[in-house]
Formats: sequence, C-alpha cells, structure tokens
Amino acid sequence: MGSSSRPEAMATAEQQIEHVHLPVRGLTLHVAQAGKGELGTVVFLHGFPEIWYSWRHQMLAVAAAGYRAVAPDWRGYGLSDQPPEPEAAAYDDLVEDLLAILDALAVPKAFLVGKDFGAMPAYSFALCHPNRTCGVMCLGIPFGVNSSSLNTLAEGFYILRWAQPGRAEADFGKYDIRRVVRTIYILFSRNEIPIAKEDQEIMDLADLSTPLPEWFSEEDLDVYSSLYEKSGFRYPLQMPYRSMHQNKPIGDAKFQVPVFVVMGEKDYVFKIPGIESVMKDGSMEKHAPDLKITYIPEGSHFVQEQFPEFVNELLLSFLKDHPMAV
Repeated sequence: MGSSSRPEAMATAEQQIEHVHLPVRGLTLHVAQAGKGELGTVVFLHGFPEIWYSWRHQMLAVAAAGYRAVAPDWRGYGLSDQPPEPEAAAYDDLVEDLLAILDALAVPKAFLVGKDFGAMPAYSFALCHPNRTCGVMCLGIPFGVNSSSLNTLAEGFYILRWAQPGRAEADFGKYDIRRVVRTIYILFSRNEIPIAKEDQEIMDLADLSTPLPEWFSEEDLDVYSSLYEKSGFRYPLQMPYRSMHQNKPIGDAKFQVPVFVVMGEKDYVFKIPGIESVMKDGSMEKHAPDLKITYIPEGSHFVQEQFPEFVNELLLSFLKDHPMAV
C-alpha cells in the first residue's frame, strides 16, 4: 500500500490524534499528540520496526485520563526528516532531539515511556535531565545491560547480521517494504531469539504463509508499511543496530526519578544473554532507588499492542502514583 493511502486503522486513531511537524535541530520531526494535559505530559518513544502509531492505544488512554500524549517519530523514521548523514547516527542526538521537542512544545517536565531501543534515550534523558523528567517507564529493555553479551550468540543472530553494513540491505531489498515489515513483526512477536542458519538470511525465517499475530491486523500492517515506505531502512539500520557500540556503561549513575520496567516473559529479548540476570540480580536497584519491575506472563516484544488494556492500566497506575505538580 502506497504512502499516500490512509488506512482505516490510522483513520480511527486519528479521530483524536493531531499531528505537528516541529523544526528540531535542523530537521523537521513529526509528532503525534492527543489530550489537553491537565495532569501532565507523557512522551512515548518507539523502537524498531515501529513508529508513533505503535503507541496508539496508550496515547488515547492517557489522553482520556487527563494527560497530554506526545509520540514523536525519531529522526530518520516515519514522517520525520532523514538526517543528512544517516551513517553518523548517535544516541546522543536522540536525547538532544527529545529535549528540543519538549522545548518546542513548551513542556517543562514529562513522563517518558520507552520501548525497545527507545528505552535507551529515555533512560539517558532521565539521568541527564532529571529536572525535565517526572518518571520513566520502559517496556522490554532494562538498564545497565552490557551490550558485549550479544557477541556470545550465534553468528546468525539478527542484531549481529544487521550490524554488518550492506547485509540487511541486500536481504530486505529482495522484497517489498510491506513484506519486510510483516516478517520482522512476526519474528519479533515470537518467544525465540531470531537466529538464521549459516545458509539463511533473516528474511528467510518467515514467509507469506506465516500468519500475523492475532492482535496485529492487516490494516495495522498497512500503516507501518506506508510509513516505512517513506523513511526506508537506511537510518533505522544505523539506529539502533550499527550504533550499539556507543552505549556507555551506566557506571555509578543514579536515577533521581521513579523508574518502572515492564517485561513480557515471552519477549524474545528476555532470553538474550545478560537481560534476565540484570532484571533479577538486584543491580538495577543500585542505580534506581525508586524502582518497580512488573512481568507480564504471556507478554511478547510488542506487549503494548498485544495487551493494550493491561499496559494502559500499568501506565496509568504509575502516573497516578507519581502526580506531577501542575
């Protein structure tokens, strides 16, 4: 489906969601918004292969509860501009973009909700700008994980494959964008880490006979596909997959704001070396005095779309437990 189309799923969400394009640090970034914000602002930070639309259920829930929901497309994603040098992608740019978005929207302080690689700038922002942060909730990614543990996995591990310049481009290039997004969504929805055999590419791990997850419709896929048709994969492959080496160890940093980590127990990420141990060995508590961890037994990597009502309940409870002075 072409990028000029407006699928039904997007139309439904957009009845209550407005869109702005903000000048941010030399780029124009797209931001979806909903709600008036009497009780404060919640900023949603997507991962891959996602965009603002990944948060549609949560945006409407927090807006209905009296908050302002703000969901940007990261630079190089969705309806936001491509940076002039995608290969120079840096996590610091995402943190600076986030600060500039808050300034442009005149938001003095916000709750941050991050998912997948969007959790990394959420944690960094909360550490660097505690005076602009009310609290941080992240899905599927704890903090303090040593990325070198990824190297203990087989050569066919998707992150190692996609870190190789040109490898994913050649693999994705064999198919149309809708098929690529469909395959990645299916693979990332599973309980097993996506690992290809030596004679396989990652796109070979699912085909058109493999059904979409039951909670993800063809209309949802149309929305994702139309937005990746606009952005392509050049920047998304750089950020996060070819930028992970930039992640700095947390050291002795301490969060001055409440932190809430939610993990689906059937999220394949939970099986990546180093993830479960950091969730359970008490090391996160050393850095976050006000820490809450919740597990969702059947939760996948896309838990906010799979179980939206439950995630909305957790999120609204977190917001209410930490009222913002307004």
